[in-house]
Amino acid sequence: MPPNLNVLLRSRVLRLRLVVPDLGSPQLDEPISWVHSSDLDDPTPFLDPGQLLLTDGTQFPVDAPFREGYERYVRRLKDHGIMGLGFATQVIHGVLPPQLEEACRRQGLPLLEVPDRTPFIAIIRMVADHLAREEHARAEWSLQAQRAISRAALRPDGLTSILGELERQLHSWVALYDAAGNYVRMPRNRPVPSDIVAGVTEKVRSALDLGTRSASHLDIGGESVTLQTLGRKGSLRGALVLGAIEPLDPARADIVNSVIGLASLALEQARTLDTARRHLRAGVFEQLLAGSSDVAVRTARQVWGRLPRDPLLVTVSRQVSPAPNLLEALELLADDHRGAVFYAMRGELLVVLAGHVHQEKVLEVLGRHGAACGVSNQTSMEELAGAVDEATRALRRAAELGKPVVLFSELSDGGMLGLLREEQAEPVARGLLQPLIAHDSAEHTELLATVREWFASNCVWDKTARRLGVHRHTLRNRIDAAGRILGLNLDSMRDRLELFAAVQFLEETQPREG
Repeated sequence: MPPNLNVLLRSRVLRLRLVVPDLGSPQLDEPISWVHSSDLDDPTPFLDPGQLLLTDGTQFPVDAPFREGYERYVRRLKDHGIMGLGFATQVIHGVLPPQLEEACRRQGLPLLEVPDRTPFIAIIRMVADHLAREEHARAEWSLQAQRAISRAALRPDGLTSILGELERQLHSWVALYDAAGNYVRMPRNRPVPSDIVAGVTEKVRSALDLGTRSASHLDIGGESVTLQTLGRKGSLRGALVLGAIEPLDPARADIVNSVIGLASLALEQARTLDTARRHLRAGVFEQLLAGSSDVAVRTARQVWGRLPRDPLLVTVSRQVSPAPNLLEALELLADDHRGAVFYAMRGELLVVLAGHVHQEKVLEVLGRHGAACGVSNQTSMEELAGAVDEATRALRRAAELGKPVVLFSELSDGGMLGLLREEQAEPVARGLLQPLIAHDSAEHTELLATVREWFASNCVWDKTARRLGVHRHTLRNRIDAAGRILGLNLDSMRDRLELFAAVQFLEETQPREG
C-alpha cells in the first residue's frame, strides 16, 4: 500500500509528533502520493492533491497575531486536497503557532510537528523509498500473476482455468457472458450476486447489441462493475465482467488485459470451429431437401446428437447481413436442446427447424435480434421443401405488412389468391371478412358496404364518395379502418385483389340486401 501519515509517525528516526487529529483517526491512513516543501504563502499552484506539505513557517510572522492569515492558509491547503501539513520548529518559530494548530483542528487538516534535527529531505526520502518498494512489489506481483495466468491457459479447460485464476488474483468475482448475452456459469468461479445479476445481464446485452469493442466502468446496484466485450467489431464473441473490484492500477489492468487477450483468442478459435459447423449445417440441410435423409440423419447424429423430430415447424428469415450475434445465439440455442433445434443458412435465407415445444424460443431469439420471419404449417421432414416454400411466402407477407412474424396458416386460413377452390370459396371468404362483419355489427358501422361500393367504383375515390354522399377524406378513413381491422394494406395491389375476391365470393353465396 502507498505510505500514509501513520507510517511516518511510527518512524523512530523521524521523531515526528502528531498534533492534529487524535491517534486512531481514519485520516492518518489516507495514502500520500508525495512530499513537497514550500514556504510560500500560497503553495497550492505547485502541489498536487494527495501530497504532504512541509514548511518552516518563514511566511508567517513571529510572535504576532495572524489568526485570519492561518485560517486562509489552511483553507487553501484543505480545499486543494493536501493530506497534511508538517511544521518545523526551532528553525524560524520556537514552538508551533497555537493559532495554526487551532485553524488545522477547526478545518480538519492533519498537522505534524517536525523537530529541528529532522531534515525535510529525510521525510521525503522515506516516502520515496516506500513508494519504490510498493512499485517493486506491484511489478513482482504482476509478473507472478502473469505466470499463473499463463499456466492456467495451458490446462485442458484453459478458459475456465484462466477466469478462475483471474478471480483469485484480483479477489473479485468474474463472470463470462456468451455472444447472446447469456451468463455462462463456470464451476470454479463465484456467481454474480443475485441482487444485481439482472442489471448486469441488461448492460451486457446492450453492449453486445452495439457490435463494437468497448470497456466501461459501471455502478450497478451500488456495486462497481467493469465490463469488457470480447471479439472483433461487428463479430463479438461475448463479454467479461469484473465485480466488487477497486479501480484498476496499471499492474492489475495489465493482468485483466492479458486475460481479455487470451479469452478473445480462445473464443476466436471457437469461431473458426463454428464457421465449419455452419458449412456442415448447410450441407446437411441440402441433403434433407434432396431427400437424402439417411445421410443427413447419420451426419447430424455424430455432430449434434439428432435432428428435430416430426411434426416440426419451418421458420425462414432473410439475412442479407445477419444481425450481430444472431447466428451465435441460434448455435447456443441448438446446443442447449441437443438437436431439437436445427438451423442453416441457404443463401440469404436463414432456415430454422424446430418442434412446437421449442418454437417460442426460436421466435424469441429472432425477435431479440430484430429478424422478421415467416413460419410454415406443421410438417414432416419428407415435406420439408414444401414447408420451406410456405415459410418463404409467409416471410414475404411479413415484409409487406411490416410485421415481425407471419404464420402461413394466416394466409391459408384467410387468403384468397392462389388458394381458392370453387367448393371452398364461400367459407374462406367469410373467414377473411368475419372481423369486418363483426365490427359493423358491434359498432353499427357500414364499413363492409363502403368497401363494396369502393370496389364497384373501381377504387376511384371521388366517384365512390359521390355515390355514398360523403367527403373523400371520410371515405379514405373508412377504407383505412377496414384495412386495419382485416390486417390488410389496401394500398397494396395484392391486398386489394384479395379483399375484392373475398367480397365477390361472399356476394355470390349471400347477395347483399336492398
